[in-house]
Order: sequence, then C-alpha cells, then structure tokens
Amino acid sequence: MKTLVVGVGGMTNGGKSTLSRSLHQQIPNSCIIAQDSYFKDDSAVPEDSNGFKQYDILDALHMDTMMSDVDSWRRDPETFLRQRGLGPERTTPSADREVFVLIVEGFLIFNYRPLNELFDKRYFIQIPYDVCKRRRSSRVYTPPDPPGYFEGHVWPMYLKNRQEMESIVSGIVFLDGLKPKEELLAAVCKDVCQEIERLRGKLPKAGM
Repeated sequence: MKTLVVGVGGMTNGGKSTLSRSLHQQIPNSCIIAQDSYFKDDSAVPEDSNGFKQYDILDALHMDTMMSDVDSWRRDPETFLRQRGLGPERTTPSADREVFVLIVEGFLIFNYRPLNELFDKRYFIQIPYDVCKRRRSSRVYTPPDPPGYFEGHVWPMYLKNRQEMESIVSGIVFLDGLKPKEELLAAVCKDVCQEIERLRGKLPKAGM
C-alpha cells in the first residue's frame, strides 16, 4: 500500500472545493479533508483593530485537530475511509500496489509548515480581485460578512498570506481559476494520475 497527499489551496471562492470534489470523484481510493471544517467558534476568533473578525489566520482554525485527522489517514488510510463510511474497493490486483490519495483542501494549507511538509503535490488556484469580490458577495456566510470586510480584511489578508506562502514553499503549481472547470480538472487529474502510476511502479521517476 502506498499513499499520495495532494494539496489544493487558493484564495476564497477561487474554486478549490469544486476542484477537490471533482478530483475525489475521478480518483479511486481517495478522500478529502477540508480546512474549512476546522474553524473555531465565532466567539474564539479574534478581531483586528477595525473590528473585523480574523478568520483568515491560522489561529482561527483548530489546526491540531486537522493534523490529527491527516495523521490518522496516513497511519491507515483504509481504516480511515471505512470509519467514515467510504470503504474502498480493491482497484488493483495486489494490495502492495494500491495507492491511497488524500486531497487536502483549504486557503491556508501551505502556510502551516507541519502540514505543508506532507504534500507530494501542491496546487494553488488564483483569480483576479474583481472576480473574487463578485463571487464572495454572492455567497452567504455565517456570520455574514460585514460591510467593507472584503476590501478591509479578506483581500489584504490574502495578499499577506500569499506572500508568506511563497517565501516558505516551493513546488506549487499555480492554476488560473478563470479557466473552465473541466480544463483545470483534466490538467490536475492527469498530473496526479501520472504520480499514482509512478507509485505503482508503472512509470519512471521524473527526470529519469
């Protein structure tokens, strides 16, 4: 049994959840862990000097719990899937050639060093400011975004977090979130599937 950990990061409303779900549907023996599932209660999220809730920082998330779930998958992906009602079917002739794939999706997954170190593949979806703002304004959040939240907090924090990410992380494949969803899925799925085949011993390592 072999494992592959894929990170799908990106800005708010960039399409990372859609891409992750589509990858999961295409790739056997895969599952998703989404960073958005680990937000702390609203009362525990700090405010900045403008009174905006700081959801766009690591301290707003239960990263220890998220890492515990990731580690559980890494120890025994088959049991992890069964416990969540996702028991995999055998997809290859022998167990030692099976590859289990974990898709970790979130906006700060590459900024958290212990998690970033685990990724075999890293993808980051980006979209322009105006598109991001329009998509964000069309969604309903709990609690809802206060007036000026996107311009005053969300976008500045995205720029800050991205700068930090690029200073500490290498090997990220940047994706254009304006491209058709099918095109993005095809490109990423091809890349991931090639890595799966390499792990199964059917393809040589890159550069060989």
